[in-house]
Amino acid sequence: MNEICLAPIGSVPEEALQWIEAAGAEWFPLPIRSLPPFSIPANAYDAKRGQYHSVEIMKMLAQHVPPDASRILGITDVDLAIPMLSFLFGQAQFEGRVALVSLCRLHQEFYGLPPQESLLRERAVKEALHELGHTFGLVHCSNPKCAMSLATQVELVDAKDEQYCAHCGLQLVQRFTS
Repeated sequence: MNEICLAPIGSVPEEALQWIEAAGAEWFPLPIRSLPPFSIPANAYDAKRGQYHSVEIMKMLAQHVPPDASRILGITDVDLAIPMLSFLFGQAQFEGRVALVSLCRLHQEFYGLPPQESLLRERAVKEALHELGHTFGLVHCSNPKCAMSLATQVELVDAKDEQYCAHCGLQLVQRFTS
């Protein structure tokens, strides 16, 4: 149980996996490995909403965690939701092994704007750090600059830094050194 696996789900830009892998290597003292792509589970699609149930995708990921992995982070480009929320940027098992990030609403094109790769990279990294942070026991942070701050709209993602605040960073370090 000594690595973090990145799992593309459906069609995911290769560079997005590279961005997330590089950021993860900065923050987590574990090797990071990309897995071959997974298909989106057919039962995850909600035709009424035109979105995908994140929990169904996370269940699929949980069944495919490699034996040598401590965490698996699914990356997808489909729009995610749960019954009580209209959309999600991502979701994670708190102190669990599975996390999921959607790039869908992180693209400028989703909002009718021209593509901006540098902004997509920043947003993807912030949300990957956020969801992986939950798997390592970090809770939402009140510091709006911290990767662990709650983002319910893309402007709040943009307000974050691509890093944990000192408090959350220290908690993460303590997880790996205790």
